[in-house]
Amino acid sequence: MASLKEFRNRIDSVKSTQKITKAMQMVAAAKLRRAQEAVESARPYADRMNTVVANLSGSMADQPGAPQLLVGTGETKTHLVVVASADRGHCGGFNGAIARKAKLLISKLISEGKQVKILCVGGKAYEQVKRIYSKQMLDMISLREFKVINSGHAAVISSKILEMFEANEFDVCTLVYSQFKNVMSQVPTAQTLIPAMDALDSDVELTGLGGACYTYEPDEEEILQVLLPRNLTTQIFQALLENVAGEMGAKMTAMDNATRNAGEMIDKLTLQYNRKRQSMITTELIEIIAGAEAI
Repeated sequence: MASLKEFRNRIDSVKSTQKITKAMQMVAAAKLRRAQEAVESARPYADRMNTVVANLSGSMADQPGAPQLLVGTGETKTHLVVVASADRGHCGGFNGAIARKAKLLISKLISEGKQVKILCVGGKAYEQVKRIYSKQMLDMISLREFKVINSGHAAVISSKILEMFEANEFDVCTLVYSQFKNVMSQVPTAQTLIPAMDALDSDVELTGLGGACYTYEPDEEEILQVLLPRNLTTQIFQALLENVAGEMGAKMTAMDNATRNAGEMIDKLTLQYNRKRQSMITTELIEIIAGAEAI
């Protein structure tokens, strides 16, 4: 059994860890509030962008001059899977859930005979996905050095995707990320980015504009040529914001659990320490009494 000194060292060590997890919980809680405000502010813009694209695409989908970003290449042989996760850990199963969602999607596509290419945004999912699908891995974009995610970071990612699409390197692009619901719930989601038609909700076409009929100037094709790349950036930016909020929520929950577990361990170790100390005191008293009686 451990000595009293070893018990004291372990208790001090756990207390030090508890202070760290408590501090990380408080930092995550502060960041969560800002991240939640950011994602809730961005959602209406992303939804409205989808609504406008849906209305513009209604008359363009069947026309020969429709943009490829809208209708695709006409093939579904090659898929680009963009996996967006966090660059840091200590957030429970947040990154693992995104990686599992991505691996299930990739496995399904490969079983259907599709060629898959993978682009990771964030190091944690990259580490897990690469273990199985290293041959399909193209690159990893890290945002670790940036304290605040902005639209410029999403523009870099969308530019890379557009360059690959214009070079005919893939036919379909799917983004895997975690949609933020609340502190306790983050839902791994697979969203089609290209072709945009596959990502649009047919119910949003008229209801989103209140049933009104709009005339666009210039024509729909010219507007879509500008709007579709911007919509791609917007959807990626929205996903990154969802990820940040989900990461902070998961981290706050994980650090709260770690703090509670540390407290329980301290109580358990303190009880064992007191029992050990009481046992040693009792043994010493018995020895003293036995020595006195022998005299």
